[in-house]
Amino acid sequence: MPKSKRDKKVSLTKTNKKGLILKQKTIEEIRNSLSKYEHVFLFTVDNMRNTKLKDLRADWKDSRFFFGKNKIMAVALGRTKSDEVEDQLNLLSKRLKGQCGLLMTNRDVLDVLQWFKSYRATEFARSGFLATEDVILKAGPLKDFSHTIEPHLRRLGLPTSLEKGVINLIKEYKVCKKGSSLTPEQASILKLLGIQMAQFKLVIKCHWTKGKGFHKDLDIQSDSEDNEENVLEDEEMEEDET
Repeated sequence: MPKSKRDKKVSLTKTNKKGLILKQKTIEEIRNSLSKYEHVFLFTVDNMRNTKLKDLRADWKDSRFFFGKNKIMAVALGRTKSDEVEDQLNLLSKRLKGQCGLLMTNRDVLDVLQWFKSYRATEFARSGFLATEDVILKAGPLKDFSHTIEPHLRRLGLPTSLEKGVINLIKEYKVCKKGSSLTPEQASILKLLGIQMAQFKLVIKCHWTKGKGFHKDLDIQSDSEDNEENVLEDEEMEEDET
């Protein structure tokens, strides 16, 4: 019986470690960018949207955004004083926690802080988001919707009927209540209605400047965050002394 072509033994030593290669590439790109840009900003993201981040990259063509795994970015910068690429970069890498990223730029620090402080982009809320207002639909025809979507509206929980090709809301329907957590169905209804409750924004937490070192941007942080970071910095100073 002829041997099946599918029955082949593959040595794992010959396979490409794509994950490792991508990680090494990210580390290399971050380190190369450090030589091109004066400032590195660490930011957190509220209501992450890939499309909005793509728009930001277009607006900041003269700069570079890095948004990946925190551990990889921390390795690229240096996690300790002994392996940091530049002086005090380890203080920045230690704050890579949660959903955050890096912005490398040559723009003036104050201009960057002010730009991000004022930047907001409205977006449709997702499941789990807290509603920012009461949304109530009155009974009657829903003329903005095509008749073909009526079955979908019923599946979402709306009490609708189809009359002469027009969708009718049989009775008043409360889509959501202000302060309540949205369900997947409620989020879908709000999107169909074109109501945007979420805001995509980036918050600068701290930054590093070549030749000047690490800086906390205290004017945009809460007192609790400031106290926590002071404790962390004191611990780091004690470790360096020992």
